[in-house]
Amino acid sequence: MRSKVICLIMGGGRGTRLQPLTKLRSKPAVPLAGKYRLVDIPISNCLNSGLNQIYVLTQFNTASLHHHIQESYKFDPFGGGFVDILSAEQTERGDSWYQGTADAVRQNLMHIRAGDDDLVLILSGDQLYSMDFSDLIDQHRKNKAEITIAGTAFDKAGVSGFGVMRINDDLSITEFVEKPKDPAVIDSLVIPDQLKATFNADKDCDYCLVNMGIYIFSGKVLKESLKNDQTDFGKEIIPGLLGKKRLFSYIYTGYWEDIGTIDAFFESNLRLTDKVPPFNFYDQNYRIYTHARFLPAAKVNGLQGEKVILSDGSIVDGATLHRCLLGVRSVVHQGVMMDNVVMMGADYYETEEEKAENKELNRPDIGVGENCRIRNAIIDKNCRIGNNVVLDPEGKPDLWEKDGIVVRDGILIAIKESVIPDNTVIAPGS
Repeated sequence: MRSKVICLIMGGGRGTRLQPLTKLRSKPAVPLAGKYRLVDIPISNCLNSGLNQIYVLTQFNTASLHHHIQESYKFDPFGGGFVDILSAEQTERGDSWYQGTADAVRQNLMHIRAGDDDLVLILSGDQLYSMDFSDLIDQHRKNKAEITIAGTAFDKAGVSGFGVMRINDDLSITEFVEKPKDPAVIDSLVIPDQLKATFNADKDCDYCLVNMGIYIFSGKVLKESLKNDQTDFGKEIIPGLLGKKRLFSYIYTGYWEDIGTIDAFFESNLRLTDKVPPFNFYDQNYRIYTHARFLPAAKVNGLQGEKVILSDGSIVDGATLHRCLLGVRSVVHQGVMMDNVVMMGADYYETEEEKAENKELNRPDIGVGENCRIRNAIIDKNCRIGNNVVLDPEGKPDLWEKDGIVVRDGILIAIKESVIPDNTVIAPGS
């Protein structure tokens, strides 16, 4: 039989660095760019590369992810394509949850049924980038590699949170250090000047080659490498294979953002409001796919704004917005001023009967009420923010929390489904 490429998207972690956005949903299900989910990025990269046998490995808060994938990715019965979720499960072999990336793959080998000659493409579920995996696959085959790791140049000052590689001129990997902390070790891994042109890197700056969390394994080597109790690819599996297998790097020179923290998530979204954003959602030749909601166009009355994205079904009435991204079904009322705000919107519109009930209960409608001032904030889905509310994280310590509000990485987050009453003030001095 002809060899195939099986795609595995890793989404099994708790997403603790993205809390509270992952309090009620898995990390791949976190909304992105107004109308997408994080998981749409790697899935779309696969589909745009001609790869349609895709598994998403997850285990925490999977309900919304299941719903999103079922509603978004439907294939005809003749092409053999699918996007399936593989959640941690109890079996006769064991009842433990995924202990790491390698353990997650190990527990699902019987489901993916990779042959020795097949290729297994392993991807992270929390990154923003655009990559044609066919180039990566072609290089892997040309080099007769057994493992290929995608890498990108990264400022050496920030590489302590990544795996770092050293390579030869032929791109073979000679050293792999997971999350180095010793400055001397980091200095020893800086990309030499003669290789900087390969990485499209500034020759006057010091960069290291970091692991993007994108791997291609031959089916045979993957199965062999998992015949042990090691749990993580970066910490254990990859370093243990150096010198034993043919390991190569694939150099990626485009935009890449690891959206593993609240700060990274916030800035990645807001950078999309730039005149020329670093990631292009408007490329018709490389589409990002998601759930088709069939919503009406955004409706605006009296908006004053700069650097604003309004998603489908948004309703904005007489507001002033600066550097704001509003998700689907966002509702913003008169007199509102928002600066540096990611608003995720809502899962539904409230009916007139529901609004009447809200009034009786003295509960705000879903959306942002009149005359609010909101700055440096993420408003999660289905939040109810009353009139005359002030939200500003300045002066609040990290992990400060009160009544559905959390401050993390200097950003105020209104937790999903939270209710913030009229006249609430969270601001410097309050």
